[in-house]
Amino acid sequence: MAHDHHHHHHTADLGGDRRVAWAVGVNIALTLVQMVAGVISGSLALIADAVHNLSDALSLVIAFAARRIGRRPADARMTFGYRRAEVVAALINYTTLIVIALYLVAEGVQRALNPVGVDGWIVVVVAGVALVIDSLTAWLIHGMSKDSMNIRAAFLHNVADAMGSVAVIVAGTLILLYDWRLVDPLVTFLIAGYILWHASQGIRPTIHVLMLGSPDDPALGDLVAALGDIEGVRDVHAVHLWRVQEHETAFQGHVAMEPDTDAIALRARIKDMLATRFAIQHSTLEMEPDGTTCDTPSLIGS
Repeated sequence: MAHDHHHHHHTADLGGDRRVAWAVGVNIALTLVQMVAGVISGSLALIADAVHNLSDALSLVIAFAARRIGRRPADARMTFGYRRAEVVAALINYTTLIVIALYLVAEGVQRALNPVGVDGWIVVVVAGVALVIDSLTAWLIHGMSKDSMNIRAAFLHNVADAMGSVAVIVAGTLILLYDWRLVDPLVTFLIAGYILWHASQGIRPTIHVLMLGSPDDPALGDLVAALGDIEGVRDVHAVHLWRVQEHETAFQGHVAMEPDTDAIALRARIKDMLATRFAIQHSTLEMEPDGTTCDTPSLIGS
C-alpha cells in the first residue's frame, strides 16, 4: 500500500514537472514576440508586459528547479532534506516581482514626462495573444499553486501578467480611438501597483518560514496546553515550534515528568498526541525525570 502511494505521488510530481516545463516554453516564446512588438510599436506598456513575462519564464524555471531539488532525500550535508528549496525559490520570485514593479514605476514616470507615439494596433494584437498564453500558463499550474508557496509565487507572476495584458489592450484601444498617449504610462503604473500589492502579501509568509517562525496552526499556546493535559507531564519548557517547509511542522521541547512516571511510555503518548491531534510527525523530546529539571526553565527557547 505504501509503495502504491509513493508511486502515485511520484507520478503526480512528474506530471506537475511537465506542466511547468510547458509553461516555461510558451512564456519564453511570448516574451520574444512582445519585446519585438513593443520596440516596433513604441509601447512602453507592451515592453513592460514583455519584461514581466520574461520574469514569468524565469520564475517558472526557478520553481521547476526547486521542485526537483526539494525531492532529494536528507543527507549528511542537509539533515532536514532539501524541501526548503521551494521556500527559497518563492522568496526569490517574490523579490524579483517587487524589483520589476519598481523598475516599471521608474520607466512609467519617464514616459509620462516625455510621451511618445504608440502604434495601437500592434499593441492590441500582441497583448491579445499574450492574454491567451498567460491564461493558458496560469491554468497549467493553478492546481499545483494551492499546495506550494513556490508554485504560488510563479502563478502570481502569470496572473499579474494576464491582468497586465488586459490593461495593455485597454491602453492600445484608447490610443487608437482617442490618441491618448498618457494612457500608456498610466497602465504601466497600474500593472506595477498590482504586482507590488500581491508580492508584498506573498513574501511575508515566505520569510516567516525561513526565519523559523511558528505557524498559526497549530498555535503554540494550544499545543503547550494539550501537552500539559497529558497524564505524567508536570511541566513543558524550552519549546520550539517551526515549519520545516510550508506543510510540515516540527516540535522540540523539554518535558518535566511527574514522580514515578515511565519516561518511554510518556514519550510515546506525547508523540502519538502530536501526530494525531496536530499532524506533527517530527518531534524531539528531552524527558526530565523528577529532580532533573532545568535550573531556570523558560517556556520558549533556550
